[in-house]
Amino acid sequence: MNDPRTQIKVSVAQRNEAAEPNISIDQPDVQAEAKSGRQHSPADGTSPGRNPGPIESRQRLSVLPGGAAQPPQAAAPEPPEPREALRHPQPGAPAGVRPAPGRRPWAAPPAVSGRRKALRPQGPGSARRLPPAAVWAGGLLALALLIPALVVTTHQRPDPAPAPVPAPAPVTPAVPQVFTQPEVSVYLSKTGKVETLPLEDYVVGVLAAEMPAKFDLEALKAQAVAARTFIMRRLADGDRSGVPDKQADVTDTVNHQAYISKEQLEKQWKSKTAELAKLKRAVEESRNTIMTYQGKPITASFFSSGNGYTENSEDYWNQKIPYLRSVSSPWDKQAPGYEETVKMSREAFLTKLGLAGQAVPAAATGEHQPFIQILSTTAGHRIKEISIGGMKFSGREIREKLGLRSSVFSWKTSGSDVLITTYGYGHGVGMSQWGAEGMAKEGYTATQILKHYYTGVQFSKASDFLK
Repeated sequence: MNDPRTQIKVSVAQRNEAAEPNISIDQPDVQAEAKSGRQHSPADGTSPGRNPGPIESRQRLSVLPGGAAQPPQAAAPEPPEPREALRHPQPGAPAGVRPAPGRRPWAAPPAVSGRRKALRPQGPGSARRLPPAAVWAGGLLALALLIPALVVTTHQRPDPAPAPVPAPAPVTPAVPQVFTQPEVSVYLSKTGKVETLPLEDYVVGVLAAEMPAKFDLEALKAQAVAARTFIMRRLADGDRSGVPDKQADVTDTVNHQAYISKEQLEKQWKSKTAELAKLKRAVEESRNTIMTYQGKPITASFFSSGNGYTENSEDYWNQKIPYLRSVSSPWDKQAPGYEETVKMSREAFLTKLGLAGQAVPAAATGEHQPFIQILSTTAGHRIKEISIGGMKFSGREIREKLGLRSSVFSWKTSGSDVLITTYGYGHGVGMSQWGAEGMAKEGYTATQILKHYYTGVQFSKASDFLK
């Protein structure tokens, strides 16, 4: 029985690829492309796997009666026909009739010359099966596209990995620094014994002996810093001058600093717990603090009260010290005993001065010079030089020989006695204790008090000067 399909001559005209997508795979072109190693990327305007250039023309093979395929060279070109004419009719359907919508037209596979075999016709609705050669061509095409991507990937330097973030170090609780106090040895003048104790305990004993506990806390703190500075200078210098046989660092007298021993403090202050607590607070709040000048502990001299001024160091010790300058101290006049008058006989007066046998006139008369005459004064308004009975004395000598409270004094005679009135109490060099109290009452801090009486000093830690 003759196959109706052999009675139909299907002529395929030359068609444009752009008019109908090409879904077939051209095996020879793929192999040539794989061999040439040409790469395509979307950047050149072509799709991957497609050769750029003019759109190629393809020819369909004509099926002749008897199943023989006409080679492409023998097929004569025909004018393009409508798109519907390019569709293959269903079996038994007259030529030119369009198939029903939704049905895929059955088409005769093109004849393949050479090593390719003709694909077996598939029935209507069946899936098209690709030959093994087409599978190999697809694999080669995928490989051709994959290899350049791999090559590019392997030659790209990977981005450097981000540096690992170190884990936060465990927080170590802060350990408070412990001040290792030096030991201070004190020669007790009444018993001849030596008491050794920590620095801060020593300062408490000095504070109890040198300043009334009723003073303002800021004044007490200023005194504690001065006392600590005084002993730290001696410790740093290894100075044991003024100590019998140099068996201790310091004595408990006013030649150095007044001091109450721990035993006496416990006995005498047993009923003064509040006052003692206040002294210890002043020492604790100023703990480890000293005054320095050009990096060294200063000679922190102090006295009870002045005449309204402090004294330059060279006017008392014959040595100029830059931080011991004369400053005003108007608060001194509030000190009890600021003005004090002593009475002594004329004989005792002359004997103490080494002028025994000389008469002290009641007043200067005629051409005679006064028996007592002030020759010069200091920057602190104290007596610098004085003439008594024709002999010159310094104000300090008069004070020490007569046992006066100050070198600022006036005098008068009353019968057989001499009356001498002093102003202030002490040598007048450094800090006035009553002046510190007056400043504290007005709201000044310990730091401000010390900077007023000690010119140009800084504050440092006592522990920095320990060896």
